[in-house]
Amino acid sequence: MSEYSVSKIYPSDKRANAEIEKLLLHEGIRRDKNLDYTCAIYDENYNIIATGSCFGNTLRCMAVSNEHQGEGLMNEIVSHLVQYEYDRKIYHVFLYTKCNSAKFFGDLGFYEIVRIENQIVFMENRRTGFSDYLDELAKTKKDGEKIAALVLNANPFTLGHLYLVEKAAAENDFVHVFMVSEDASLVPFEVRKKLIMEGTAHLKNLIYHDTGPYIISSATFPSYFQKDDSAVIESHANLDLSVFVRIAATLGINSRYVGEEPKSLVTGIYNKIMAEKLPEHGIKCVIVPRKESQGEIISASNVRQAIKDGSLEKIKDLVPATTYKFFTSPEAEDVIKRIRATGNVIHY
Repeated sequence: MSEYSVSKIYPSDKRANAEIEKLLLHEGIRRDKNLDYTCAIYDENYNIIATGSCFGNTLRCMAVSNEHQGEGLMNEIVSHLVQYEYDRKIYHVFLYTKCNSAKFFGDLGFYEIVRIENQIVFMENRRTGFSDYLDELAKTKKDGEKIAALVLNANPFTLGHLYLVEKAAAENDFVHVFMVSEDASLVPFEVRKKLIMEGTAHLKNLIYHDTGPYIISSATFPSYFQKDDSAVIESHANLDLSVFVRIAATLGINSRYVGEEPKSLVTGIYNKIMAEKLPEHGIKCVIVPRKESQGEIISASNVRQAIKDGSLEKIKDLVPATTYKFFTSPEAEDVIKRIRATGNVIHY
């Protein structure tokens, strides 16, 4: 055990943050933009020799300088971060690591969920976490020849989302609707869930699921050891698909519906990988052209922009009546304030 102690690093500490940036880069890691807590270990000369961070329920950006590897410093960083998570009542903890580091984290009590060879391993601190999740899903399995799935963030739920769900519902016996439960969007999960369920209440062959921590959004997928943005998107897509294939096998899903989004780099790469990989597992990838209104594609980004601009009347043709009713009610006040306070609400 080393004689060093772990210290919290404040965002205002420019010297420490510059040192952390340098240490991470030296170890081939780009500092992630999504971090809500950072710690470090200093040597006797007050130089940072190890660091780690958290974001939500994930550990990330962990590194030890070359000169101090083998001294047990990473164990101390991980122990400190896990305790920090426990102190804020987060007991189910995840991490992403390079394939060659997975065994090390396994020795520290983390268990592999899925692995993308030569890219990334997704791990958690519960031995049966993912299998327990699949067991719960299995209770909702339906019999039928055509069983579909779609994943909705719906930030917020639009007529475009509704069109996608209605098409899947019309073409299949049952549709499993996975609602991204991670709160990384301007519209909180509880509101997004409510609007999805209210907006699709007329469809009787839907089975709704919270995604839990296993299907994550691109907003919180770690980018810190990916060489560029395209590599990040590709890794995220491959990881998401590996998780989804396990879910599909559990529920007998044989098609996944996704919306086309020609203006989005992220969705373009994502859909391309899905179209290539899903058929390898006996799952059809159905890419649905986007619904239009007055010659323009309906997008949640445009809805958020109209809300930000104070033009609620503009969203009337873009969202179901249930979504419009919510945003014109007092209940939406906090969500509207949040959207209006955000600099850029258009996501690509």
